[in-house]
Amino acid sequence: MLDKIQLDRILFLDIETVPQYPTFSDLSDHEQKLYSQKTKFLQKEQTAEEVYDRAGIYAEFGKIICISIGYVHHASFGNQIRLKSFYHDDEETLLKQFVTLLEDNPKFSVLCGHNAKEFDFPYICRRLLIHGIPLPQILNIAGKKPWEIAHLDTMELWKFGDYKSYTSLALLCHVFKIPTPKDDISGEDVARVYYEEKNLDRIKVYCEKDVVALIQLFLRMKNDSIILEDNILYS
Repeated sequence: MLDKIQLDRILFLDIETVPQYPTFSDLSDHEQKLYSQKTKFLQKEQTAEEVYDRAGIYAEFGKIICISIGYVHHASFGNQIRLKSFYHDDEETLLKQFVTLLEDNPKFSVLCGHNAKEFDFPYICRRLLIHGIPLPQILNIAGKKPWEIAHLDTMELWKFGDYKSYTSLALLCHVFKIPTPKDDISGEDVARVYYEEKNLDRIKVYCEKDVVALIQLFLRMKNDSIILEDNILYS
């Protein structure tokens, strides 16, 4: 199936999210109650405040601070990975920029991410609706048949129909022997880097590295060669 998809028509993406507010106490009393209800299954012996560090994974209580995209460009000397990021403190601004890119580049007819069908794609759609931004056609899946939805997910491809477990992008890069640069932060650090260090540039770099890893993994899944570091153009 993957061989039938033109590589240069795929837009690869990854998002970084954080809680909408730095601390649980910043929520209104009503929002605190709603968050407690939403995360009841997480709390166990903890309070809603103690699990507030997970707020970024919920579109109702989190926000997107970075969307990084990448694509494979065919050049005379070989394939390149080209990257671009939309990152901003104002989520509405970066979402509008991302939608404009999709609308201005109809050649990208397929979206691909890792665990993106479960997280990235629905999260983006929910935040778009919250801001009153119309869904771009490629993300508007309502009423479409499964084979009409042009979304790829490398985690789903790896499952081969097995729905029992989650496999991280880092683990798959390891088993496929894909070289990845050592990151100075992990996903767990993003909220801290955003709210305490106020360093969006650092988060953008981290997000773009994940997109590179995603593209390299997709190539290996197609039994293609990975793209050399010299041919990776960061934003």
